[in-house]
Amino acid sequence: MPRLTKCPTCGSTNIKVVRKTWASTYLGVPYKVPRVRFSECPDCGEQVFDPDAVRKIEAHRPAPAQALSRVVGMG
Repeated sequence: MPRLTKCPTCGSTNIKVVRKTWASTYLGVPYKVPRVRFSECPDCGEQVFDPDAVRKIEAHRPAPAQALSRVVGMG
C-alpha cells in the first residue's frame, strides 16, 4: 500500500496506516473483519483501503442469500 501523506477528505497530514478489526453491515447483517490494514485519518475519520484490504473485506462479507434470509427472518 503506498503511504498516504495527506488525507484525501480533509487534507490533514496526520493520516496513519493502521491494522485493526473493521466492522460494517451488509443488507442489515453486521460482520467484522479482523486485522485489516488501511489508512485512517484521526482528524476526520476517513478510511482509505488498498485492493488487498478490499479483497479481505469482501471475503468476509456475508453471501447475499445468507444476508437476505437473516433480514427477512428465515435464517
